[in-house]
Amino acid sequence: MIHFEFQTNCDYQPSLPHKQWLKQVIRNEGLQPGDIDYLFCDDAYLLERNKQFLQHDTYTDIITFDERVGDVVSGDIMISVERVGENAQKFGVSFEREFLRVVVHGVLHLCGYKDKSEKEAAEMRIKENTSLELWDKMNL
Repeated sequence: MIHFEFQTNCDYQPSLPHKQWLKQVIRNEGLQPGDIDYLFCDDAYLLERNKQFLQHDTYTDIITFDERVGDVVSGDIMISVERVGENAQKFGVSFEREFLRVVVHGVLHLCGYKDKSEKEAAEMRIKENTSLELWDKMNL
């Protein structure tokens, strides 16, 4: 089950089509969707979690906690709505598009993709773009 919770205000609200899309992304990786909890929060909240759990004193757009067992993808994903908005402006895309990219980025982490090295980040970007194309096809 995929669950969306908001700790802060967000004009864009994910719903059933988003859940169906994320489940399909997971299945396309040969895996099964499990329990995935999203928490949409502000920068301050995510910064504190970044310090607490990862010992990083920096702002970030997403933190992912992988709880995958075998081929069942589960975990917790925290996303800063503020950071998504700033990144959308920085990259010249709509808030919705950046929101979708970050949401699927978290699921891709749970599927096993990393983004620490240049090579990993390039592969992650390809997977994000493929997933966004799937979103577009599913939501014409």
